[in-house]
Amino acid sequence: MTKPNHYKEIIQVLERLHKAYPTYNVGRHISTAVDASDLWGVSDKELLLSLKKYETELNMDIAHSNEDIDNIIRDGMDLRELLFDEEDEY
Repeated sequence: MTKPNHYKEIIQVLERLHKAYPTYNVGRHISTAVDASDLWGVSDKELLLSLKKYETELNMDIAHSNEDIDNIIRDGMDLRELLFDEEDEY
């Protein structure tokens, strides 16, 4: 059984990120993935796990239309009606 090569996997993740998000630079990906912490003591395995988690989070993020955002804001302004019955006092 061969030892996992975390370095090569990191490069592969960075290549996928570059392909999916070409306007983001490598520094942005790495800094965000490790939450801007000091990289000096981070192992390849830890960096790989952080990058994979970051990649998953980016892929799950969906864009919302202006109409969706307006509806979210409008619904947020009506929370009192959602949280309290008509009979309840504020």
